[in-house]
Amino acid sequence: MAGSIAARAERELRSLVGVSSPSGDVLGAEEAMAVAEALAPEEAAAERVPCSSPEHAPDLVLRLKGTGGGRLLLVGHVDTVVPHRAHRPLVEEGEHLTGSGTVDMKGGVVLALGVLRALATRTAEFAEAALLLVCDEEWRTAPFAHVARFEGFDACLCFEAGQLTEDDEDAVVVKRKAAGTLRVRAHGRQAHSGSAPDRGVNALLALAQAAQLVAAHHAPRGNHRLTAVPTVVRSGDAFNVVPAEGELISDLRADDHHAFEAVRASIPAELGGARMETDMLRVWPGMDSRDFTSGLLARTSEALGRRVVAAGRGGASDASHFAASIPVTVDGLGPRGGGAHAPHEYILRDSLRSRAEVAAATVHAWLRRD
Repeated sequence: MAGSIAARAERELRSLVGVSSPSGDVLGAEEAMAVAEALAPEEAAAERVPCSSPEHAPDLVLRLKGTGGGRLLLVGHVDTVVPHRAHRPLVEEGEHLTGSGTVDMKGGVVLALGVLRALATRTAEFAEAALLLVCDEEWRTAPFAHVARFEGFDACLCFEAGQLTEDDEDAVVVKRKAAGTLRVRAHGRQAHSGSAPDRGVNALLALAQAAQLVAAHHAPRGNHRLTAVPTVVRSGDAFNVVPAEGELISDLRADDHHAFEAVRASIPAELGGARMETDMLRVWPGMDSRDFTSGLLARTSEALGRRVVAAGRGGASDASHFAASIPVTVDGLGPRGGGAHAPHEYILRDSLRSRAEVAAATVHAWLRRD
């Protein structure tokens, strides 16, 4: 299985990375989904289903029917955070395959499609296998729409980027932090900043205070491993006017999403005379499938002939949405690389083979679970 997946992976990655598909761009998503569907096994039934985010292209579900037992879900996303003007097609730079969305996560999508093709030759060993590809993972603030669609599935494998341990052992992700996006809006009063500054109420200054209050909760070594990081502030329309409106965006991560409430509650109803409003633009659950996946990873290691280690990661993933209803959820099955969301984003060429081996062994171990 791994050899056939790896043999096509680089060529298929070049095709998928050649498509610029930033989150929210309908035409880019449609083209990326068309490429993915063309790379799917002929036996797979394709269905376009509504995206979680309004005004996005539909998501793609590819389904294989089998005659055995058990249902397996594969998960990936085709959207990137890279705008069209900054998109980079795939180029070779030594051992790096550099291009927009390579590691996050078109390299993983290529491996997932390879796994689905391999499963098409083993239909007697499962009842159903499905690959869900979404086009809004990077910027989604709406509730996730697909959990009920796959209710009753027995395992979920997500193909976000893989990693190595400090001892150079292959690792997969079975623990993730919850993620939240906190928005604070300030409503002040406009005034001329030269002739009558004190008649105004400065929304920008109020947001600066709010940013400090958010940052005061940053405690990555605390009980909840909470990180609270102000990331975006917008206020003011002219250089000579006291700004009356503005907003602050902060990124929150913690083991338990309930820890976000203390951050939100720390912003008072008024700061410096400005009226303050807070709301959570998104809350993604955490994930901890260590107990449910230990047996699967032991069998994976046996099938692979080398250890596959359970690991955690701070970044959010759609795997977290499924973990509560599909306890056997494993993430981080994609190729290794770096520079996600940056111009130098890349994957390591040799990891296409090594991570295809990990993914193939994981699927084999699940198919032989009895």
